[in-house]
Amino acid sequence: MAGVPALLPLLLALAQAGVVGAAGSVRLAGGLTLGGLFPVHARGAAGRACGQLKKEQGVHRLEAMLYALDRVNADPELLPGVRLGARLLDTCSRDTYALEQALSFVQALIRGRDGEEAAVRCPGGVPPLRTAPPERVVAVVGASASSVSIMVANVLRLFAIPQISYASTAPELSDSTRYDFFSRVVPPDSYQAQAMVDIVRALGWNYVSTLASEGNYGESGVEAFVQISREGVCIAQLMETPNAARQANLTGHFLWVGSDSWGAKISPVLNLEDVAVGAITILPKRASIDGFDQYFMTRSLENNRRNIWFAEFWEENFNCKLTSSGTQSDDSTRKCTGEERIGRDSAYEQEGKVQFVIDAVYAIAHALHSMQQALCPGHTGLCPAMEPTDGRTLLQYIRAVRFNGSAGTPVMFNENGDAPGRYDIFQYQATNGSAGSGSYQAVGQWAETLRLDVEALQWSGDPREVPESLCSLPCGPGERKKMVKGVPCCWHCEACDGYRFQVDEFTCEACPGHMRPTRNHTGCRPTPVVRLSWSSPWAAPPLLLAVLGIMATTTVVATFVRHNNTPIVRASGRELSYVLLTGIFLIYAITFLMVAEPGAAVCATRRLFLGLGTSLSYSALLTKTNRIYRIFEQGKRSVTPPPFISPTSQLVITFSLTSVQVVGVLAWLGAQPPHSVIDYEEQRTVDPEQARGVLKCDMSDLSLIGCLGYSLLLMVTCTVYAIKARGVPETFNEAKPIGFTMYTTCIIWLAFVPIFFGTAQSAEKIYIQTTTLTVSLSLSASVSLGMLYVPKTYVILFHPEQNVQKRKRSLKTTSTVAAPPKGEDSEAPSSK
Repeated sequence: MAGVPALLPLLLALAQAGVVGAAGSVRLAGGLTLGGLFPVHARGAAGRACGQLKKEQGVHRLEAMLYALDRVNADPELLPGVRLGARLLDTCSRDTYALEQALSFVQALIRGRDGEEAAVRCPGGVPPLRTAPPERVVAVVGASASSVSIMVANVLRLFAIPQISYASTAPELSDSTRYDFFSRVVPPDSYQAQAMVDIVRALGWNYVSTLASEGNYGESGVEAFVQISREGVCIAQLMETPNAARQANLTGHFLWVGSDSWGAKISPVLNLEDVAVGAITILPKRASIDGFDQYFMTRSLENNRRNIWFAEFWEENFNCKLTSSGTQSDDSTRKCTGEERIGRDSAYEQEGKVQFVIDAVYAIAHALHSMQQALCPGHTGLCPAMEPTDGRTLLQYIRAVRFNGSAGTPVMFNENGDAPGRYDIFQYQATNGSAGSGSYQAVGQWAETLRLDVEALQWSGDPREVPESLCSLPCGPGERKKMVKGVPCCWHCEACDGYRFQVDEFTCEACPGHMRPTRNHTGCRPTPVVRLSWSSPWAAPPLLLAVLGIMATTTVVATFVRHNNTPIVRASGRELSYVLLTGIFLIYAITFLMVAEPGAAVCATRRLFLGLGTSLSYSALLTKTNRIYRIFEQGKRSVTPPPFISPTSQLVITFSLTSVQVVGVLAWLGAQPPHSVIDYEEQRTVDPEQARGVLKCDMSDLSLIGCLGYSLLLMVTCTVYAIKARGVPETFNEAKPIGFTMYTTCIIWLAFVPIFFGTAQSAEKIYIQTTTLTVSLSLSASVSLGMLYVPKTYVILFHPEQNVQKRKRSLKTTSTVAAPPKGEDSEAPSSK
């Protein structure tokens, strides 16, 4: 120990100054002497070392050591032939004063090492007075307060004197590198803090305030609690005293979890019962020692003269005054008779740490016994190997002891000198609804793991409902925690809105494209798939128009076929009429393909026939209009008929024009084979509940318009020729109906385009666009059918007398009529 030589002069000076013997002590003679440190008095006021007597924590505990020594010395099986003595000192609840007192424990070691007696010289050569040598203390029981134990342990370790505390619980004392000779029979606050954290977690609390008493015990205890509670428990604020809750009008707002300094005592809740109701406290597991009760209650002034503070205790306990010769008692104070009895004439309750004082004495006794058995085999009493007793060897035996203590629980130490953690858990509960008459009720235990009887707990308000102590309430389903920076127990709840779902308590993610979140946004589910079905209200108008159109077209075709050789049919150009009627039929039929369920075959047929019917119709109309226009223009210049006006030529031209559409579609089919797709973006509404996947063919809006683009080009070209041919004489009776047909068709398609593209962002897009397209196609077909063939069919069926051969006009006459002189009959017949 390198620090010992430097300290010896200081310690020796204190011993020579008489500091250590100033306050007196309790001495018991014995072959081996144990030291004892007890807070017999409280801390003194300014200028005074000691204050009032502490009856329970001081006298009870000191008497417990005397009781334990009597038991050990009376036990023939324990340390046979060896009597344990003691020197018991008062610490006055002050660490610096306790250090001064504890120096008496090392006096013998200091004198033995220094040999100062040989150096003492008296004047005149007179020999010095010989005094009894100080007792050699082999081990110390104490102290009580952690701050006192820390101060004393720093000195005792220098002289290898083992120390066992009965009440010091500061976690700092578990550091075996600094307090290697310190042990304790009470568990450290680290266990206590763990028990308190387990209680807080078991009750579902994660936001708590801490209250630390002044000094090492409270501060280190709170520090241990904070360290252990880092996972899942947050510290809200620091409180000063329980009375602060009442002053802030927060009675009932705070619930308390108290350490063993509160335990099951009445004093911490005195006059604060309304604030303390519901408080949960812990206390090292202990039991009342019946033998000590019998011993202490029989103590009197006559049989307990060894305790120098017992007379003071007597006066305090019985509120009387002892008198001695030469002193006068205060007339206002009752005189003590000496016949008073503890427990009869005064209240008595065994102090809570009595058990641990007894266990500490027995731990040293068992260690000395094992050491004697090992070093002095077959020897009764002490042998030279134990004189003096080596502190380091004794420490090894102390750390190895294991026996059942005074309460029947095992007493043992770990490598740091700590006892195992065993706690009883109490709750301060109101009795009959009155906080003033409350009491502590046992509600559980802690021994490395918590056993808490939640059913036994009672709370203000609903007695069975555990109050909440949370910074933030739990987030609901479909909400994620957005943590508050630096406060792991506090968060804001953020909804997983839109198409996001809750992955875990901290994360929201978007559902895959083909899925939508559940109603509570805790998962994803498949998005329903829809299509334009036969029963849909959107399909009814197009289907009705298509059915009526097909019936009308079939009627016209049947009429024309039946009257194929009649003048009207022949005059209308039979070949082109049948081609045109075929195109009109296909236009009506495409409605059924647009409503049918999309598939590879349906999609391929849609591509082919969507533009085929219109291109076939407009190719035929264009060919007709072009023929009329060329005949009219040629007639102005000569009587020679223009080329390619025969029926065969007209069919070749019509099919040539239509083939462009067919070739284009076939090339498209080869380059991009058709298939059906499910479009989940088309009806991806703001509200996921309204989202739908749309089953449709792989045709975009632009490709659909492109499919009809060629037909629109034919329609525009036909309209241009219809405008040019508007001056054709009525002899060419089809020119004006064709023109009117094209004008009306252009209007229909001009209305279709904005409706079709204007609804591209609508949730009902698939229905509106399909309905608009099919209705527009059917209307354009109906205009052609109604303008060109319904009147002729009407005449054929209802006015057959008009269906007769008329005289033919020559091309020359036609040319002359094209610009008739003023007053000439334009209907003048002409013959070849």
